[in-house]
Amino acid sequence: MENMHFMIKYPPKRPTFAQDMTEAEREIMGRHIAYWTDLMDRGHVLVFGPVQAPGGFYGLGIVEADSEEQIRAFIQDDPAIRAGLMNTEFHPMQAIVPKK
Repeated sequence: MENMHFMIKYPPKRPTFAQDMTEAEREIMGRHIAYWTDLMDRGHVLVFGPVQAPGGFYGLGIVEADSEEQIRAFIQDDPAIRAGLMNTEFHPMQAIVPKK
């Protein structure tokens, strides 16, 4: 089976999170970034990072996985999800046009 690609969106639990996170939350977010960086280094993540939208910040990633179950496992193991700091949603992508 060919790998699937997913868009993951990470809206924070509160709209002011990027401006007023506590030191404990900042530490968890550092682990969140390290977690996704490791997945990127292992070839699962194409790109990820914060998005500044009119309604506030949220995280976004494009991830390659073998299955929907694998993407669910990636999300479940994320330190920010485990700590309850962020919500998440993901959707399969129909096609990927690679960078040349």
